[in-house]
Amino acid sequence: MFLLLAKKKGSASGTFSICAPRFRATLLNMRVDLNGKAIRLVQDDITRVQMDAIANAANRALVGGGGVDGAIHRVGGPSLMAELNIIRAREGGCPTGSAVATTAGLLPARYVFHAVGPIYRDGNANEAELLASCYRSCLQLAEQRAVRRISFPSISTGVYGYPLDKAAPIALQAVYGHLMEQQHTVEEVTFVLFDERTYRAYERALQAKTLAEWR
Repeated sequence: MFLLLAKKKGSASGTFSICAPRFRATLLNMRVDLNGKAIRLVQDDITRVQMDAIANAANRALVGGGGVDGAIHRVGGPSLMAELNIIRAREGGCPTGSAVATTAGLLPARYVFHAVGPIYRDGNANEAELLASCYRSCLQLAEQRAVRRISFPSISTGVYGYPLDKAAPIALQAVYGHLMEQQHTVEEVTFVLFDERTYRAYERALQAKTLAEWR
């Protein structure tokens, strides 16, 4: 079963094959059901969307930064950095393509998974595998903690320069591959995308795929 579902406020859910309507007048929302599991796209602020776990686009030093990383630390509060300080003292940071877990502080979640995406150079420096590994690492942390719902930002597509049209299919493929493993506990993955440009890139990538292409 592979359905593109979109729900407009005040109306019933329907099945669509093209694109989702505007959600709450300004925000965008799209859902794909995969035999009881789901991938969702929303345009929103990741610090406001309630989840069991939130993925953060962190840096190798785990010292906080701008963009999504800065927003998550501002809202989550100092407890996140206090936990990262312990991890950094023990492990020296986090390698590109990996992730570490903390509790979520004041964020609407139980955990934050701090994933380090690759800096995009020319596409020939193993960037695609490292980017996919970020998502897989977070999903592995989710499984270890019995997380059912997790949200992701668009990792590496900000100051790290990963082209959106290349990053979106990689992210979706990594998530799809995990969700199709029936023994896993993660049931819903939501990409929370800050602006319409990013949302549209993921929307195009999701619409371009079929189950046969993703296997």
